[in-house]
Amino acid sequence: MKKMNRRTRVVALSLLMSVLLVAIYLCGILIPEELTASSFMNTKLPPSLQHPFGTDSLGRDLFFRTLKGLSVSMTIGILSSVISAVIAVFVGIAAATGSKKVDAAINWLIDLVMGVPHMILIILISFAFGRGLKGLLIGVAATHWCSLARLIRGEVLQLRSQQYVAVSRRLGKSSGWILVNHLLPHLVPQFFVGLVLLFPHAILHESAISFLGYGLPPDQPAIGIILAESMKYLSAGLWWPAVFPGLTLLMIVLLVEKLGDNLRMILDPYSAQE
Repeated sequence: MKKMNRRTRVVALSLLMSVLLVAIYLCGILIPEELTASSFMNTKLPPSLQHPFGTDSLGRDLFFRTLKGLSVSMTIGILSSVISAVIAVFVGIAAATGSKKVDAAINWLIDLVMGVPHMILIILISFAFGRGLKGLLIGVAATHWCSLARLIRGEVLQLRSQQYVAVSRRLGKSSGWILVNHLLPHLVPQFFVGLVLLFPHAILHESAISFLGYGLPPDQPAIGIILAESMKYLSAGLWWPAVFPGLTLLMIVLLVEKLGDNLRMILDPYSAQE
């Protein structure tokens, strides 16, 4: 039997992780409301076979509530990552193809956004747009595009210096034609890898802002809300409302980060024969 090379193993592992993430997301969306409803006969129960993650102070099953919260947090993470990645592509291309003044202005804006702590900036933007889901989504999306934009800018500058791009210019091809046929195909891998790697940062910031009380409303079963509620009872010995949701969030973040690294390796042509 022929041994799989490294690239094949990485592809198989990435597919497995993708299926797991999609399954967790769909389970959270499809959970009926009665499974996360309050039950005052089952308050503060420790982990058991019937309640793997235990129950909270209102008798809600923390296993199903955590899955529901993960789906909410993952939805915000996906939307904000997509918006941030799209912004990064447009800004990076504009900086690389525009005039020196445009490039300087964009670099100044990137330095400004990156110079302010993300948590503070997200809170300010969230307040400006009325808090809640809308404010949090805009706040997270508007603060996570800078690193990818710089990467896209550098990639476009390198591509514009290639000989085939210079030949296309001499043949009379327009800037739009060069962008569509020469630049964008090379930027697609960078876009998808950057999109995946933005997700862990987005979901962690969403959870942190909701934990502090500046994000989603308390009735939303997001991970940050669940962790904030658990802090009230941690000193009383109720460790499970904080530990299990926190560990599942950490697992999702590490899975997506590893998936992003694997995607970068898959798209790297030099790894094909390893």
